[in-house]
Amino acid sequence: MSSGYRGLAPYLYYADATAALAWLTRVFGFTEEVRFCDAAGEVFQATLRVGDAKVQIAGVGADYWQAKGVDGPVGQLNIVYVDDVDEHFGRIEAALGDEGELDPPQDQPYGARVFTVADLGGNSWTFWQQTSETVELPPGWQAIRTDG
Repeated sequence: MSSGYRGLAPYLYYADATAALAWLTRVFGFTEEVRFCDAAGEVFQATLRVGDAKVQIAGVGADYWQAKGVDGPVGQLNIVYVDDVDEHFGRIEAALGDEGELDPPQDQPYGARVFTVADLGGNSWTFWQQTSETVELPPGWQAIRTDG
């Protein structure tokens, strides 16, 4: 039986979507698919391609969050699956230059090699390379799998 789902795309809010679009394409190498600009030329919404996936971004001001009764977005962790995490790390580290420090990729007990970068909107991006199906959990932990 089909679930009817065709995919999932994060929809991320930024105070300055124009700057966020430039940063995400320059630093991560995401591909811009389309941008929608206001009369001043500022991006208010855009779609980016990340492999076969899409990421939607939108520019919103403080008044947007005040209307919702919150101070601002809470941030989000996005996982980007890659073939070679060390290559991505080197490229992103070079693109960032002096903008920030990155911790190098680390092997995880769940068979992945990962590193995480915070973007200018406070969202976290973890670049993830699955290196093994072998899982080495700490004592007392367990993996419970379902049929899907």
